[in-house]
Amino acid sequence: MNIQDIRNQFPILNQEVNGNPLVYLDSAATSQKPVQVIEAVDRYYREYNSNVHRGVHTLGTKATDGYEGAREKVRKFINAKSTEEVIFTRGTTTALNTVAASYARANLSEGDEIVISYMEHHSNIIPWQQVAKQTGAVLKYLPLQEDGTISLDDVKATVTGNTKIVSIMHVSNVLGVVNPIKDIAKIAHENGAIMVVDGAQSTPHLKVDVQDLDCDFFAFSGHKMCAPTGIGVLYGKKEHLENMEPIEFGGEMIDFVGLHESTWKELPWKFEGGTPIIAGAIGLGAAIDFLQEVGLENIEAHEHKLAAYALERMSQVEGITIYGPKEATKRAGLVTFNLDDVHPHDVATVLDAEGIAIRAGHHCAQPLMKWLKASATARASFYLYNTEEEIDKLVQGLVKTKEYFSDVF
Repeated sequence: MNIQDIRNQFPILNQEVNGNPLVYLDSAATSQKPVQVIEAVDRYYREYNSNVHRGVHTLGTKATDGYEGAREKVRKFINAKSTEEVIFTRGTTTALNTVAASYARANLSEGDEIVISYMEHHSNIIPWQQVAKQTGAVLKYLPLQEDGTISLDDVKATVTGNTKIVSIMHVSNVLGVVNPIKDIAKIAHENGAIMVVDGAQSTPHLKVDVQDLDCDFFAFSGHKMCAPTGIGVLYGKKEHLENMEPIEFGGEMIDFVGLHESTWKELPWKFEGGTPIIAGAIGLGAAIDFLQEVGLENIEAHEHKLAAYALERMSQVEGITIYGPKEATKRAGLVTFNLDDVHPHDVATVLDAEGIAIRAGHHCAQPLMKWLKASATARASFYLYNTEEEIDKLVQGLVKTKEYFSDVF
């Protein structure tokens, strides 16, 4: 894996910000896009822009082939059994809301349990809060260990015969923790519950096999894995999807419309009402081609190496608090931290002046912030195009930040 060759394929990285070479360490928020993805989207609009599943003309056929070809690429990428199990959505949030609004509301009743954890993103909390209010179900939280990991003993103690849904993120966007989804799914199934996985932070970085994980639903976004914004995927086992009702109606999800009754198309199209996100899906297909060419195993190994290096170098900064496991083997490629007496927004602002882009805030995980006893944190997140030299620049920027605020106060 030649990092310089990879970096050369990301035009945006070849620029200066505030007079310094750009150091982009915010890929957990959204990744940058390689030229192959940019050109694929450009080619669609320049050469065969047309709607899909409608016209029989040449452009319409080419657009449909591109759109459905992307679905097949996604199927292979996550090892789904069939393209019927791959629904294109606007992103992880839409995918999780679809499961909550369609499957959960139809299958849950008063006293049933939904189990999530304190580390979840808001997108994997609020839909379940709404389902609990509407059905009378009980929302339960898995406790976290001191380092932010989930204990399987706690899963066994929390998931009961009344649990109908367990919904957990694969990788934490704050702690970097990689959760044992396969083991949690086994416990959920032993208790008669289904397993829902928020894969927004894992799919870009780890090899995902939905059959091996044995999850019932798996959601992820394209824009965090080199694809355009506005495209995502809901994977669902066919037996669940077939028994679910659509939540959006109109367009090509229709089979037949009468004056008072209508019927829907078969999977996967019954969940894709209106004109779908054609350019986004084609761009996602190009992103998958790119990631597979590099190799997910190579990307994962590179990010583990970066995480280990970052943990070692950043822990040497005086007054820093690093959240999550101290061992790089337990986490993905991101480090969340705070500097004593410096608000994370100030940290991010000073680093930006050095050309270094990080995230600061509550990271759409306010229950986790409360558990961490922090109102906000700073986060540096890495991807296949980052280098150890960029982490050195981050550390130099953090030292400079501390010196700056020490001088001010």
